[in-house]
Amino acid sequence: LGAGESGKSTIVKQMKIIHQDGYSLEECLEFIAIIYSNTLQSMLAIVRAMTTLNIQYGDTARQDDARKLLHLSDTIEEGTMPKEMSEIIGRLWKDPGIQACFDRASEYQLNDSAGYYLSDLERLVTPGYVPTEQDVLRSRVKTTGIIETQFSFKDLNFRMFDVGGQRSERKKWIHCFEGVTCIIFIAALSAYDMVLVEDDEVVR
Repeated sequence: LGAGESGKSTIVKQMKIIHQDGYSLEECLEFIAIIYSNTLQSMLAIVRAMTTLNIQYGDTARQDDARKLLHLSDTIEEGTMPKEMSEIIGRLWKDPGIQACFDRASEYQLNDSAGYYLSDLERLVTPGYVPTEQDVLRSRVKTTGIIETQFSFKDLNFRMFDVGGQRSERKKWIHCFEGVTCIIFIAALSAYDMVLVEDDEVVR
């Protein structure tokens, strides 16, 4: 259990990697669209925060790039990364203003994986790209409902239930508690003093 974006699903992915032989090639390839979407949404969040936090671009040409990115994000197929878009994101990421805004990420909502993906964008858009287990582990998809994972360790069989953390999902948690012998409560150290995604008046 834990708040939204606290790392509950990441723990489950780790269990799969450690105790279930990890992710197959086919499973890794299924994460490409998620990784591209995470990368785009991270840059869009930074671009929007530039205005909110009143931070100036280091190069004024990046303002045009930001406008193009906002337009492209509305027109491309979700989960894709056209060459024009990856080049724009790459230029924006190198801008000192964007970096200053990234350094203030605790003041707005930004995926923990933003720096990881944006710093390695060139690899992510290489033709034939196959996500690594680390790429998969850092990917973010909002969990809805209840997802069960089973694994064995030292002759013990574990059934782990991953639940959505946003408030709208919490009423479903009660269905997980019959016969439960252990509860893991997750809190992300990176979320210290940050507000909830669904309520900007409440700290995580």
